[in-house]
Amino acid sequence: MESCDQPTILLASDSFKGSASSRRIEELLELGVRRALPDCTVLKYPIADGGEGTVDAVTDATGGRIRTVTVSGPLGDDVEARYGMLPDGRTAILEMAQASGITLIEQNRSNALNASTFGVGQMVLDAIDAGARRIYIGLGGSATSDGGAGMAKALGVRFLDGSGADIPCGLAGLEDLTAIDATGLDPRIAETEFIALTDVSNPLVGNHGAVHVYGPQKGIAPDEANGLDGWMRRYADVVHAILGTDVSRIPGTGAAGGLGAALVAFCGAEIRSGIETVLDLIGIDDVMDGVDLVITGEGRMDAQSANGKAPVGVAQRAKRHGKPVIAVVGGRADDLGAVYDMGIDLVIPSVPCPMSLDECIDRLEINVPMAAETAARAFLLSSAARARRR
Repeated sequence: MESCDQPTILLASDSFKGSASSRRIEELLELGVRRALPDCTVLKYPIADGGEGTVDAVTDATGGRIRTVTVSGPLGDDVEARYGMLPDGRTAILEMAQASGITLIEQNRSNALNASTFGVGQMVLDAIDAGARRIYIGLGGSATSDGGAGMAKALGVRFLDGSGADIPCGLAGLEDLTAIDATGLDPRIAETEFIALTDVSNPLVGNHGAVHVYGPQKGIAPDEANGLDGWMRRYADVVHAILGTDVSRIPGTGAAGGLGAALVAFCGAEIRSGIETVLDLIGIDDVMDGVDLVITGEGRMDAQSANGKAPVGVAQRAKRHGKPVIAVVGGRADDLGAVYDMGIDLVIPSVPCPMSLDECIDRLEINVPMAAETAARAFLLSSAARARRR
């Protein structure tokens, strides 16, 4: 860039979970950037990694449309679920959390054992009815640990106990699983391409599997995990015996309480990185060459952010084009060496002084623009230093 008088700045932030959507965060970032660079060009690309915000990010960027359908929630109550249909009329983008998300029910043992992904299957069928033959499903934010059996049941699969009766919904039902009858699977599933989006690589079973790693945040006591993981192992064994697909150890099959496993086994899904796929779908590489600075962000940045999270995905794309990257975040860990190693040049927390989480949320519309202004001024300082060296 010869001059920083009229730079182009790309905003590509994830949501601040529980505080503001990607779109709102980028509006606040722009406010701050323009305090330092009032005449700059700002490009806004809300992003997500397969969790909250994925539908809006992809649908908005591609000019698609939102559809709403009434489906069964995690415990059977009706919920309104939103998903996107892209302009080609044959591609849908879904978030499983719209139907079976952790925010829809209280986190306790009973709910954790009985929560089902049945509503996700209903969303899939609605998308197919609407003409979709390629379906992306974001696997973040689940309330469920049913291995995706509920979704498969909605698609026509039966899960049976030793007497040939249907087992109950949820992880609890898998204790009695003996056989699977997939003859009733909707034949259109075989004509549809499924892509599961996730930022985790956990397998279905074992110490790093769905129950051990994610069960406790849903209400499962850690000292119960071994026994409940045994039920999930039984499920994997029966799936393998009936369908010939061993989903127990495939990376990503443990995502969303094992929904990844059911998508692979019953829908032939490919599991992909959520952020990489979203960045491809929204076409972010098409604009990278023309920008001077990339500002990304998320609610909290720590070592886990280096493992497939949205800001690092953005940073890696930016580095391919030789662009500087600043992350504006709600909070940060003490050591961000892994994040810096992955391409983020500077991390700016948006909290200016010690405050509670509630205070942070209340001050979001003050704090985020302040941090964005700091990012823009850091960019100006760096640009001036480069100019002096020339």
